Amino acid sequence: QVQLVESGGGLVQAGGSLRLSCAASGRTFSNYAMGWFRQAPGKEREFVSTINWSGWDSYYADSVKGRFTISRDNAKNTAYLQMNSLKPEDTAVYYCAAGQNSGARDYSAYNYWGQGTQVTVSS
Repeated sequence: QVQLVESGGGLVQAGGSLRLSCAASGRTFSNYAMGWFRQAPGKEREFVSTINWSGWDSYYADSVKGRFTISRDNAKNTAYLQMNSLKPEDTAVYYCAAGQNSGARDYSAYNYWGQGTQVTVSS
């Protein structure tokens, strides 16, 4: 089992920045690819970004490319999502997830999920 806890969400004005963290415990963190997903009210959960076990490879949804940066620190068992130039349409609950398939964009590829953290971007 892997336990994931997100933090760092909040309310920010459009154009602002937030950094989300995902702290992992349980099994060896570096064995897993990490992903970030988000879900806005009334919408399906959507892929945001993913990073492989070493941190060398990362992928982004087109909607966040160039604004968000995913990273990880295996020594700290933590993954991050730096979000810059935030837009109102980025408002959602953000979830981190752990899985064993690098580059996966489908939520079904991830075995473990955090409880989510709310990000609200005001216009």
